[in-house]
Amino acid sequence: MDFLQFFDMILHVDKYLGTFIADYGTMVYAVLFAIVFCETGLVVLPFLPGDSLLFIAGAFCATGAMNEWLLMTLLVIAAVTGNTVNYWVGRAIGQKVFTHDYRWLDKDALRKTHAFYENHGGKTIILARFVPVVRTFAPFVAGVSAMTFAKFQFYNIIGALAWVVGLVVAGYFFGNIPFIRNHLNTIVLVGVGAAVIPVALGGMWKVYQKLAGSRR
Repeated sequence: MDFLQFFDMILHVDKYLGTFIADYGTMVYAVLFAIVFCETGLVVLPFLPGDSLLFIAGAFCATGAMNEWLLMTLLVIAAVTGNTVNYWVGRAIGQKVFTHDYRWLDKDALRKTHAFYENHGGKTIILARFVPVVRTFAPFVAGVSAMTFAKFQFYNIIGALAWVVGLVVAGYFFGNIPFIRNHLNTIVLVGVGAAVIPVALGGMWKVYQKLAGSRR
């Protein structure tokens, strides 16, 4: 296997997972751990597979090709540690931003972002887990905006558990149904939309109330 073939397998491991298991056996656990860690921990790798990878891995667990409990344990650890690294990278950059005078940076906007994460960051960290690309940047932005680590880690763990366990278990029970397998991303986005829309409407209602109150 040349480098391009290997890179293609990494980027589309959800499609090649069966081949991976047949060729490398238990090494697949290490590969999946590394992919989840890198996708959640490195802002330069948001294109790695996430939702579909967990779902398809759950489907293979149902066939006995992998152990679901070992898989979920390892991937929860990967998701938590990846987000934690991402947070601290953002936190380190954020501290420099706060202590240096950059003309291109609106420090007031950064402080408002910090306040937003303190008030609504928990929902953001959890829901971002189910949105590709966004889940890679959410912990980084939380770090930049100086969201307190204890609060971040609390929701980080909850989000990791919900994301990994939810999708692996869903894949275990439904992953071999063709329609669900072929429309996974759409199903996930509809579910996230159902959770996000009420939160967004609630925020818009609060803004409307403040504007209405200021006009009196």
